[in-house]
Amino acid sequence: MKRPIVTVIALLVLASLAAAQAEPVEKFSQEDKFRQLEELWPTPNDQRTASGAPGVDYWQQQVDYVIEVELDDENQSLSGSEKVTYQNNSPDTLRYLWVQLDVNLFAPDSAGALAQTAPSFEKMSPGQLQSLIERELFDGSCQVGAVTDANGGVLPYTIVGTMMRIDLPKPLAPGATFVFGVEWGYQINDSKYVRARTGFERFEEDGNIIYEMAHWFPRLAAYTDVNGWQHKQFLGRGEFTLEFGDFRVSITAPDDHIVAATGELQNAGEVLTAAQRQRLDQARQADSPMFIVTPEEAKQSETSKPTGKKTWVFDAENVRDFAWASSRKFIWDAQGHPMGGRQVLAMSYYPNEGEPLWSRYSTHAIIHTLNVYSRLTFEYPYPVAISVNGPVGGMEYPMICFNGPRPEKDGTYSQRTKYGLISVIIHEVGHNYFPMIVNSDERQWTWMDEGLNTFCQYIAEQEWEEEYPSGRGEPQKIVGYMTSANQVPIMTNSESILQFGANAYAKPATALNVLRETILGRELFDFAFREYSQRWMFKRPQPSDLFRTLEDASAIDLDWFWRGWFYSTDHVDIGIAGVQLYTVDSLDPDVEKPRLQALRDQEPTTVGAERYAAMPKRADDHPDLLDFYNRYDPLDVTERDRGKFEKAIASFEADEREVLSTDLQFYVVDFENHGGLVMPILLQIEFEDGSQRLMRIPAEIWRQDNEKVSKLILSRKPIKGFTLDPRLETADANLENNLWPPKVTESRFKLFKREKQKNPMQLLEQKGEVDSASGGGQ
Repeated sequence: MKRPIVTVIALLVLASLAAAQAEPVEKFSQEDKFRQLEELWPTPNDQRTASGAPGVDYWQQQVDYVIEVELDDENQSLSGSEKVTYQNNSPDTLRYLWVQLDVNLFAPDSAGALAQTAPSFEKMSPGQLQSLIERELFDGSCQVGAVTDANGGVLPYTIVGTMMRIDLPKPLAPGATFVFGVEWGYQINDSKYVRARTGFERFEEDGNIIYEMAHWFPRLAAYTDVNGWQHKQFLGRGEFTLEFGDFRVSITAPDDHIVAATGELQNAGEVLTAAQRQRLDQARQADSPMFIVTPEEAKQSETSKPTGKKTWVFDAENVRDFAWASSRKFIWDAQGHPMGGRQVLAMSYYPNEGEPLWSRYSTHAIIHTLNVYSRLTFEYPYPVAISVNGPVGGMEYPMICFNGPRPEKDGTYSQRTKYGLISVIIHEVGHNYFPMIVNSDERQWTWMDEGLNTFCQYIAEQEWEEEYPSGRGEPQKIVGYMTSANQVPIMTNSESILQFGANAYAKPATALNVLRETILGRELFDFAFREYSQRWMFKRPQPSDLFRTLEDASAIDLDWFWRGWFYSTDHVDIGIAGVQLYTVDSLDPDVEKPRLQALRDQEPTTVGAERYAAMPKRADDHPDLLDFYNRYDPLDVTERDRGKFEKAIASFEADEREVLSTDLQFYVVDFENHGGLVMPILLQIEFEDGSQRLMRIPAEIWRQDNEKVSKLILSRKPIKGFTLDPRLETADANLENNLWPPKVTESRFKLFKREKQKNPMQLLEQKGEVDSASGGGQ
């Protein structure tokens, strides 16, 4: 079959573009670090513009849920039913819907379980061994009871791992709505043995349990303009990709439980006591956190037995997910916080085992996070923000998050625990912004929420108190990772990342910090970052939307930065290779020749010349061997020299003669890029009079040679030395080559005396066993 000429040309163009992407353009055997990324990014269209903003035809689906769920505290199981309303806002006709059954991860034969690599058996605790065994035995998969349409008719479905395909009775046209129901149940995982983002924790002392429930209901997979159905299997690491919608959730639990959840409680009169309702009303206007359930009341509840059940009803609007927690052990504190003319209720739920740490810090950390993040991005739009202590170390959902740190049993705590709690609450509450509102695809790109959130977390930590011990954010703290061997670029799918925390959290956070403090400056960066956040509120951005927006709002071409930090594993190591000093030759022989004579006189006398000087010479015995050249010194000034100078000066214009007498000194500093990642050159100049000057040379100096460059520096004062990156702004991996002239590296070593080890006889003798072991004493 013959192809039309236009089609053939189009195919040739596509082939040439693909080849261009596959083979980097080289400049004298160097990779082009400044090559534009447009060829890698999606072509702008009516859904996503070249500026990084949503286009005029941007769309996303809407999914609303009405859910009834019951917690079985005796058997640690869950059963529920849901009515789902799916609004097809896409331009496509859909023949089926994909639903996420994330708890199928807990099936013994799930892909996530089977894909786990073997652990190390060099050191294994009893708890680790128990977890390995329990993971093989436990089945927490979703038991689907029925899938029906709005009229109760049975809908055919197919379960594929952690996904379920529901076949529609007729195609769902653009703009149409489909309503269906699902009944399901499953066994909840014991977090002591099966660690996950959800689960229960049993307290052996009193027999009570804290439940933290996440990805607990069948949730619609996202259908997007970029991927169509995002139905990558849930393997445990790559988190969630979800649609926005409205929720009404009714949670039935033992009547002595306190329930915390996404959204606002709708039936406080039915589930709270009069005293609790009064305290909650007072907390809305309080200046500090108030107890809704006191520690004493929570302690008393630990010894009670339920007499029945209560159903807690929550409504949540425009959220992408829903999570909740339940326990009779919960202390509950709250404080209202003004946010743009309305009150946001910040609340914390925790057992007595969390005291005194939680009542002191948790709700304060929530409020602090809302203040800092809202300044950096947009005003927090939801009515509540909740932190819960339980079995999950740190996990986020709309309006609610689960956080793990607790003090010791005696109530004391380490510095690490204190700041670990504050930091994890800041981080998990911060996730309301990324990705709960700026709704990036977590299953594909972990860094788009974790990296941006960790960046904002660092700022919030630094604004908490002086010298806050942030673990991530400062450039020098990422050096060890960036110089390590087992790396992949940040732009790597979530399931394929190596060194997960450093890659998806620390490195992108550091990159944004460098961009803010060093490349763009705070004012320009903050404007661009806020623009990105507000453009993509309640929408689903891709990496290119972030990159394009930050360039669009700053007027700075940052392709070299994205390429180096996000698309490569290069590291920063720029060194000073050498320095040369040039001054203008005055041409005056009475100035220049004495100067050269002085330099000659400063040259060292060689060993041979010194020894031969004392030896007798033939010319001493035969003076007639000495002639004109034995008396001639080419550095002696002659009248001929002076005449040539006068003639040269006469040919110069008046302003040219002034240049000859300049006192400027010309320093040429040679730089080498050892790490491969191009960055601005931050050069501190120290003058002999003790003064200093910092030059910020843009990264574009590397655009024609990214391995070696030279920079001319003019100075009227003599320069004593140079220092690269004096304030540790760029994550430079080797500070020793940042100095000119080089300095001695100081360090210390410790002496130790090795203790003599006892032999087996001595050890047994200590225990009185030597006779029996040796057969003696007969």
